[in-house]
Amino acid sequence: MPEKIAFIGLGIMGQPMAGNLLKAGHEVFAFDVKDSLVEQAVANGAFRANSPGDAASRADMAITMLPETFIVEEVILGEGGVLSGLRPGGIVADMSTTSIIATRKIAAKVAEAGRVMLDAPVSGGDVGAKDGSLSIMVGGPAEAFEKALPVFQRMGRNITHVGDSGSGQIAKGCNQVVVALTIEAVAEALVFAKKSGADPAKIRQAMLGGFAQSRVLELHGRRMLERNFTPGGKVHLHKKDIDIVLEVAKEVGAYMPGSAMIYQIWNSLAALGGLNWDHSAVVKAIEMLSNVEL
Repeated sequence: MPEKIAFIGLGIMGQPMAGNLLKAGHEVFAFDVKDSLVEQAVANGAFRANSPGDAASRADMAITMLPETFIVEEVILGEGGVLSGLRPGGIVADMSTTSIIATRKIAAKVAEAGRVMLDAPVSGGDVGAKDGSLSIMVGGPAEAFEKALPVFQRMGRNITHVGDSGSGQIAKGCNQVVVALTIEAVAEALVFAKKSGADPAKIRQAMLGGFAQSRVLELHGRRMLERNFTPGGKVHLHKKDIDIVLEVAKEVGAYMPGSAMIYQIWNSLAALGGLNWDHSAVVKAIEMLSNVEL
């Protein structure tokens, strides 16, 4: 099992994920472009790294947890990147949510250099990252997955090897479609309840005991009612995820009307200045169009 881990990307998700690796006894070599985040990781017991390549050169395995595809590509393949420091045969696990097409291209270049890449995006939000209960969807060589599995188990509970390179990102895309449309459905239901003269909090409570029960209804429904839009999952990141899905859907010929609809709602939140709100803030767009507030 890899004992020394390079961890690049210490944001809302990455910081607690690295923390769980530290709690499990791994040596963690931390890097982020924001020095304050590195300081926080060091305070938790990590070692400071000066670059992604420096972190990877001191570790058995490298993990990236980053917000955008182009950043992942630069961090892994760029000058001073992970690939420049990772030992031959070493594993880099990209746990970001990134372009499926780009993921396959990056993985091919990593393989050409004699290393192995796993795409291992996660679901579960900041709560799952903190308590180590993330769902981790992994694409890439099965042998590399088996080697990395004990590390993934420190950060998540439902860990699935989905298939070849890019399959993890496909699984995450499917997850994000369901989550986005469920959040929108919860928002619609609560706004409909309010507009119709019922108490949306009591309606939510009733639905939690029925077939509509879900984690989204439980957690995001509560956020909507409490007006708590401090981000766990940010609008701009979920918007990016759906954009990735629609890009691939266009290429493969998949009809996804719901995804196209929610993408436009994300755009409306962007126009309201809400890109950094929690994605449960979709309710604000529904409220605005319905001329009501929960």
